Amino acid sequence: MKNMLLALLACSATLALQPALAQDGAALFNSKPCVGCHTLDSKLVGPALKDVAAKNAGVKDAATTLASHIKNGTQGNWGPTPMPPNQVTEDEAKVLAEWVLTLKR
Repeated sequence: MKNMLLALLACSATLALQPALAQDGAALFNSKPCVGCHTLDSKLVGPALKDVAAKNAGVKDAATTLASHIKNGTQGNWGPTPMPPNQVTEDEAKVLAEWVLTLKR
């Protein structure tokens, strides 16, 4: 019984952290060089993040693809200007990608 209670407590704590990670996407974005090329609402060097969210709405595995683009860079998805690789961890790239996908126009 004690083990089951501990397991339930651990699961509850994990689920409680999920919204916090999503909220941290904005703070993480603002702490990284992303802000030098992207804004929420308008094109700067790269596309507006809301445009990225709109383009990827309903796309299968969009979060995985975006996380890869964030970490490794990409070129040709939004024109000729390449997006360079970013110094982020896999987890940070995933948090950023999932956060971007929550943005709505």
